[in-house]
Amino acid sequence: MTSYAWILEVRPGYEEEYKRRHDEIWPEMLETLKKAGISNYNIFRHGLTLFGYFETDDLEAAKAHLATCPVNQKWAEWMGPIMKIDIDPTTSFPYLLPIQFHMD
Repeated sequence: MTSYAWILEVRPGYEEEYKRRHDEIWPEMLETLKKAGISNYNIFRHGLTLFGYFETDDLEAAKAHLATCPVNQKWAEWMGPIMKIDIDPTTSFPYLLPIQFHMD
């Protein structure tokens, strides 16, 4: 299983709304992530900065599934107004962070 991480931002004033929406995440969105092959998904917040971490065996398959899934598209539209999302134009996915250190 390979680890991946991203950084995005919550728009000022929407910190609690962001948390609330994830506390009440749609069951169909959780199922979408699982069907995409994503596991051990965590999101942390420091101020307005969000740090996401997830694992998958096949990143390209996960991205392809999410890109074509109506549930993911609906979630992205719902979350878009409260977030600053920086998408890598070469992958159409949030910029993934290069790993700098790993300890077993």
